[in-house]
Amino acid sequence: MNDGIETEPGGQPLPGNERPTLKTIALMTGLGITTVSRALKDAPDIGADTKERVRKVAQQIGYQPNRAGVRLRTGKTNVIALVLSVDEELMGFTTQMVFGITEVLSSTQYHLVVTPHTHAKDPMIPIRYILDTGSADGVIISKMQPDDPRVRFMTERNMPFAAHGRTDMGIEHPYHDFDNEAYVYEAVRRLSQCGRKRIAVLLPPTQFSYHDFARRGFDRGLRDFGLHEFPLNGIISNDTPLDQIKEVSRTMMSAADCPDGLVSISGTSTIAFVAGVEETGKKIGKDIDVVSKQSADFLNWLRPEIHTMNEDIKLAGRELARALLARIDGKPVAGLQSLSQPVWSSRAPKFSE
Repeated sequence: MNDGIETEPGGQPLPGNERPTLKTIALMTGLGITTVSRALKDAPDIGADTKERVRKVAQQIGYQPNRAGVRLRTGKTNVIALVLSVDEELMGFTTQMVFGITEVLSSTQYHLVVTPHTHAKDPMIPIRYILDTGSADGVIISKMQPDDPRVRFMTERNMPFAAHGRTDMGIEHPYHDFDNEAYVYEAVRRLSQCGRKRIAVLLPPTQFSYHDFARRGFDRGLRDFGLHEFPLNGIISNDTPLDQIKEVSRTMMSAADCPDGLVSISGTSTIAFVAGVEETGKKIGKDIDVVSKQSADFLNWLRPEIHTMNEDIKLAGRELARALLARIDGKPVAGLQSLSQPVWSSRAPKFSE
C-alpha cells in the first residue's frame, strides 16, 4: 500500500507539484542525472534508445530547461528572437514565418521568442534591447533597408543574425529573400499577354530594399513588353491603411483615364484595391486585370479572376532558422544566402502562354 504516493519501480517517490527537473527524469528512468542531461543535448556517446526514452519522459512530464541556469552554466540563452514589424502583412505572413522557424527549432534546444515592433518608431529599439540584455543567442529580422543600421550594429557586436531580405551596404550576412524583381517582371508579362497597356504598380515604401527590386522588375517589364505606367505617384504603398487604398482605387477607377492593369506586391492591399474597383461597378478580368503576390493561397477563393503568384513564407522561415543556427555554430556566411523564385498559384486563372 502506498497511500496514494506515486513511486518509481525502485520505490523512490516522485515530486508532487514541483517543477519537473533533470532529477525528476532521472528518477523516472533510473538513469543518472548526467546521462539524462547529455541525452537531452543529443550527445553522440548516448545511445538512440536512451535518448528516445529520456525525451519521451521529458515530454510527458512537461520538462523545460531552466533558462537562467543554462545561461549561468553556458553563457547561452537557447533563445532565438524573431523581430517582426506589426505592419507585416496580415494574411498569413506572421503565422507562416513562425511555423517555418519552429519546424527547424523543434529538433534543437532553441526556443523562439517573437518581438513585435513598428517601423513608425526606431527599428533599432528592439535590437538594442536584445543585445544590451543578452536575451537571445541569435536574431531574425525583416523589412530590410538597403543601408540597414540593424545589420551594421549586430555585425559590430558579433551577434549572429539572419535577414528576411537583402541589403546593399557592403556587409555580407545570412539572408533569405523572395525574388521580387522576377515576380514583378513576370506580372507585367502576364498583363501584356492579357492585352493590357496602362499598368499601375502597388509597391512597398521606398525605404525598403524590396521596393528597389520590385521597381527594377517593373521598369524592365514595361520596356521589354512595350507597356506604359499609370503612375500612382507614391500616394499609396502596400503599407498604406487598407481603407485609404480602397478610396484611392475607387477614385482612380471612377475617372475616364484609369489603368487597365495592376501589379500588387501584397495580398491584403490587393483586396482593398479590388474593393475600390468594384464599388465603381467595374469588373476584375474585364475592365482591369490584376496580378498579386500572396503569402497564403486565399485570393482566388475570394476573386478567381485575380492572377496570383505565391511567396512561400514557411520556406523562408525554415531557411532563416537554418542559416541562423549555422551562424551561431560559427559557420561562414558563404552558403547561408538563398533566394526563392515566384510560382504561379494553382488556383490562378488558367492562361495559355
